[in-house]
Amino acid sequence: MKLIQRSSALAGAAFLFALASATVQAVEETPLSIPGGTYVTTAQAKAQFDKGAVFIDSRVPAEYAEEHVKGATSVVYREKHSKVSTIDPDDKMDLAKLPADKAKPLVFYCNGSPCWRAYKGAVMAIKAGYSKVNWYRDGLPAWKAAGHPVE
Repeated sequence: MKLIQRSSALAGAAFLFALASATVQAVEETPLSIPGGTYVTTAQAKAQFDKGAVFIDSRVPAEYAEEHVKGATSVVYREKHSKVSTIDPDDKMDLAKLPADKAKPLVFYCNGSPCWRAYKGAVMAIKAGYSKVNWYRDGLPAWKAAGHPVE
């Protein structure tokens, strides 16, 4: 009887460990580069801001309404799989909200490194032919921490 209880306890512990591991693996860290585009730091994003680059806020409308980089354009990236790199064919972003000039510098951002929306939106813009796509991985939290303008 004790052997059965011990086996059940071990099986239960193994199941919980496997479940916890799967949960941890379900959240991917965003990379430090973007193929076809440029990864930018807070200082580089601010330099782009000062030069007139268009900032693209890829967060949901409620987040944008609460606070965003001053002058940023809201272009929501609607993703099927959040917190992972998977870009699903059902993901959506209204490319018509981006500038008609595909050579205009763009800076995509969202809620920092755990947020994939800016990365995925930047990838979509690159695939659509935009040539000066910047991805600001650290996003709004780092922008605000640096004391840069928000509204």
